[in-house]
Amino acid sequence: MRESVWLLPLGKLDGDARAIKLGEVALLGVADGQQEFVGDPLRMVLVGLEEESRHPFVIDTNGTAVGVFTLQSGAARLAGWPDDDSAWLLRGFLIDRRRQGLGFGTLAAVAAVREAAKLTADLGTGQTGVVLSVNERNPAGQAAYRKAGFEDRGRYDGGDAGPQRTMYHGFQPGHRL
Repeated sequence: MRESVWLLPLGKLDGDARAIKLGEVALLGVADGQQEFVGDPLRMVLVGLEEESRHPFVIDTNGTAVGVFTLQSGAARLAGWPDDDSAWLLRGFLIDRRRQGLGFGTLAAVAAVREAAKLTADLGTGQTGVVLSVNERNPAGQAAYRKAGFEDRGRYDGGDAGPQRTMYHGFQPGHRL
């Protein structure tokens, strides 16, 4: 059975729908050993709702939250990118521990790139793709991002949890900065 994901932009949901989804986000769990790589999902999306540069999303399947992430403009250097403005920063990406290994991460990463391209078109901000950093000790995360079309752009030593891999996905196939 092939599942699909929907990306729900928290900032665009009405108050009731947002409250329901935030309640579901509060129940998302982090797998053992992943705590050092990701933060608290509820805190991440709440912070995202407070900053204009951040666009938090709930990853949803069959009406239930299975994960979260945020797209942030003007912050790509936080992932080891050479500038802040040519790419969206994909941050706080988390799939619930009970849903990992089922393909939701790859599906959501592909969908996140599509959402970033839409945001760029809607806002006229000029980004050419999406960048992220993933810990070198997280091979499953690296594999999911590669499967979603992200390219490894090298090592980044600025991560709080140790060395990271900077990964990039352009909006057009084969696009490189």
